[in-house]
Amino acid sequence: MSRPPGKKTSYMSLWREFLLYNSTARRFGLNQRLGKLGGMNVSTVFPEGYVENDRVQHHASSVPKGDEEMPEEQRKRRMKEFVGLEEVTKLDFLVMLIAEILGTFLLVLIGCASCISWIVTMPPNVLHIAFTFGLAVASLAQALGPISGCHVNPAVSFGLLISGNCSLLKTICYIVCQCCGAIAGSAILKLIIPKTQASHGLGVTALHPDVTAGQGLGMEIIITFLLVLVVHAVTDPKRTDAKGWAPLAIGLTISVAHMAAVPITGSSMNPARSLGPAVVDDKYVNLWVYWIGPLVGGGIAGLVYRMGLKANKEDDEGSYDF
Repeated sequence: MSRPPGKKTSYMSLWREFLLYNSTARRFGLNQRLGKLGGMNVSTVFPEGYVENDRVQHHASSVPKGDEEMPEEQRKRRMKEFVGLEEVTKLDFLVMLIAEILGTFLLVLIGCASCISWIVTMPPNVLHIAFTFGLAVASLAQALGPISGCHVNPAVSFGLLISGNCSLLKTICYIVCQCCGAIAGSAILKLIIPKTQASHGLGVTALHPDVTAGQGLGMEIIITFLLVLVVHAVTDPKRTDAKGWAPLAIGLTISVAHMAAVPITGSSMNPARSLGPAVVDDKYVNLWVYWIGPLVGGGIAGLVYRMGLKANKEDDEGSYDF
């Protein structure tokens, strides 16, 4: 018995719809089960019309958000923040540079003045020098901190660059201004003290006769590491326990480092502080120790604090990752 043509077409349509529904249901169920197991999409079962370009897009969407490549716009923005061209072209940046020159000028002038021997038989003791430098930095940090951050130290600026808290151009400008301020401070110190005292030196940092350059380098790395680590800790905006204590904490850190290292290296931990007297006195013996040591120590401190000690490691909005 033959079926009517219209009826045959209706059965075939129903059969195709059933097959299509069954295939879709199986595929959807498989995706759901694998999604529950691994939290990823299925890339080996392709629906009809699934081309290679779609496969690449589908696979990219399954990559965890943290592993996705940074968008080009965000990469460019962070690169600009790292370089800091917009920051250094503002008029307010000139005030910050003046603050760094003034701060380093006063630090070297006052600090190195405590190193001058006025009585041959009674040279300044370690405690005297340590507290002079420590209290000077604490005072300057209180006065100039809100203006420029009161780095007054190339090692501090370099450490903040490594940790992502200071742009590249700002760091370079700061270091140049700090060196100029240190040289000016030593020059003024030489002018305002008697020539007899100035002839004995202006507080040039020097290694103890029994200390090798390598030993001095190691000591400078360690004490600068301590200083820059403390600077990062007490200026971290996410640490509420350190609010208002930054100048005192930094000043005490400098004092304790001087107590330990003055007999060994003169306790520089500041390349600009060593450069100023060296230029004015024309004494450059082992000056490289007082540049490489503090810069290495400051850089390591910035890296260590960024990688493992910052208050909130999940928030990197202020960093320059690219």
